Amino acid sequence: MDVLDEARFTELSERHRHELQVHSYRMLGNFEQAEDAVQEALLRAWKGRASFDGGPAARAWLYRIVTTTCFDILRAAQRRPEQIQSIADVPWIQPYPDVLLDAAAEPEGAAIRRETVELAYLAVIQLLPARQRAVLLLRDVQGYSGAETAQMLGMSVPAMASALQRARATLEVKTAARDGDWSPDGITDADRALLAAFVDAHQRQDPDAGLAVIREDIRLAMPPDPGLFTGKDALAGFMARAYDRSIFGDWKLLPTAANRMPAAASYLRRAGSDRFVPFKLDVFRAGSGLIAEITTFDASLIDRFGLPPFLPADDR
Repeated sequence: MDVLDEARFTELSERHRHELQVHSYRMLGNFEQAEDAVQEALLRAWKGRASFDGGPAARAWLYRIVTTTCFDILRAAQRRPEQIQSIADVPWIQPYPDVLLDAAAEPEGAAIRRETVELAYLAVIQLLPARQRAVLLLRDVQGYSGAETAQMLGMSVPAMASALQRARATLEVKTAARDGDWSPDGITDADRALLAAFVDAHQRQDPDAGLAVIREDIRLAMPPDPGLFTGKDALAGFMARAYDRSIFGDWKLLPTAANRMPAAASYLRRAGSDRFVPFKLDVFRAGSGLIAEITTFDASLIDRFGLPPFLPADDR
């Protein structure tokens, strides 16, 4: 058996790096940990390259190593929510930039499907034990056969099938009441129009206009904060404060996309400053033509979205 040399290994790893990172992200629910998992997995693959010649099973070989790496991370973190009522129950969850999803073609060059990366899906599969989660992702998302999946995870085929059945049952129960204007192909023109209205209201700092584009039963989560705002009345005071120039300053928003959902990066200019700096990232879910859910993240990943580190004060 020929041992993979550095050039062949680099070509192999770079060809699959993006999709391996998305797989790790689904397993872990955290963008930064997914990056770390892929780095560690590729290091392990390089050290263990003598056991593989880079043939047709290369992709499965890398998926096995990165999945095992995710198992190790999950075991060390010892975290799994007891229940999922909202995204707030998964405080470690982070958004995934669409600009990177676009680079992560999956089996046969298929684009990343929205239902496999939307925040609600990511939150629900965190309920699953790690092995069930891996079986579900390898079988139903990556399309590996039962035999291939069992071999990759060191399980018998019957044990794999049982784990898959339990994982599917949990997922079906938790996603049965999907509520919203949901398109499997991702962001729609209606989503973009709704996002534009929210951005306009936010930049004009007009709470009434902001409230006009959200549903009565709006939910706002802000991971890692476990709190949850539910209902327009609860959000009204929060929004009025956020839009108050005397408290915060001025806002500038840039539309973007995360997890195949509309999103907006918010930049804030405090009084006396000559620039807008990143403050937060909002990801939206629409329902009945209005915003049904907002998940607000901090600005730590804004550079991964290809967005600028600041905006000049005259750029409004």
